[in-house]
Amino acid sequence: MRVGLFVTCLADLMRPSVAFAAVKLLQDAGCSVAVPSAQTCCGQPALNSGDSGDAREIARRVIESFEGFDAVVGPSGSCMGTLRHDYPALFAGEPAWRSRAEDLARRSHELFSFLVDVMKMERVDARHDGKVTYHDSCAGLREMGVRSQPRKLLASVKGLELVEMNGTEECCGFGGTFCVKYPEISTRMVDGKIAHIEASGASTVLGGDLGCLLNIAGRIKRRGLPVRVIHTAELLAGMGNRPAIGEAETT
Repeated sequence: MRVGLFVTCLADLMRPSVAFAAVKLLQDAGCSVAVPSAQTCCGQPALNSGDSGDAREIARRVIESFEGFDAVVGPSGSCMGTLRHDYPALFAGEPAWRSRAEDLARRSHELFSFLVDVMKMERVDARHDGKVTYHDSCAGLREMGVRSQPRKLLASVKGLELVEMNGTEECCGFGGTFCVKYPEISTRMVDGKIAHIEASGASTVLGGDLGCLLNIAGRIKRRGLPVRVIHTAELLAGMGNRPAIGEAETT
């Protein structure tokens, strides 16, 4: 299957290893992977801020960039939810573009959902010794139906013990532009999430959306807590021992 990887802005700018991990996992599943160079942001920040005009222009470029692929896959339920659910609505008054947006939506998948539900991947060749807990991001869970799929793959990781925290489905307070517009509320929400993480006894917290993980990692670092934050794709691809999110890269 020929897959176009939607890298996402945060992976491109903040954590490229997430994209490299996604490529490895897709190739291990038997896919041919390409990364269109013309791709841009999915447009969600503009859309969430009420700028539907710029969001449509961004969406047009994304649609054009990923035409011709059997599937479009991204390591983010938030971004892929935008492609699948928001793009068709953006072009409600433009039939030709709406048809192209609906075609992209049908081919768009979150990474773990694609690996398990479409490619029928059941296990990975990875090892991680220690306890981990998992944060379910709002968009991945509620827009893309991602919950059991990453846990199925994590169950095959040698040495790993998954400890479910309380409130795993509660928002971490990131919410895209929400954390900028309402920082005090966002901080209280992420502190509540971190309390659940600490109570789980896990030394590592995983998740499938880099925005959530950056938010959680930033607060953990400010509070000086001994918990590592890693994108699940990195761990599944055997990259779990690299510097965690928020840690300095070694040379």
